[in-house]
Amino acid sequence: MGISNLVLDQLLRFDQELEVIVDYIALDSPARALDFFETIISKVQKIPENPYIYRQKSCANDDKTRELIFKGYTIPFDIDEANNKIIILGIFNQNIWN
Repeated sequence: MGISNLVLDQLLRFDQELEVIVDYIALDSPARALDFFETIISKVQKIPENPYIYRQKSCANDDKTRELIFKGYTIPFDIDEANNKIIILGIFNQNIWN
């Protein structure tokens, strides 16, 4: 697609939703919560390398909105080529995110 040097940006919503999920996992196992957090962040940081390999969001009208799936969690993101950005929108698990 001719894209390079995309900068990763994440909405505050993503940070807040991830914190709630990690806090919930930590109630059962702080070690699992830390592992989950580190793995999610690692996977998100790899998105700019090849953003179009991820699943196209089913209700999106264009191919610029994609989803990273990890352990049942969906991380929607937008590819903003005009501004050389990947924008992480949020994270959810088995519910309708809007």
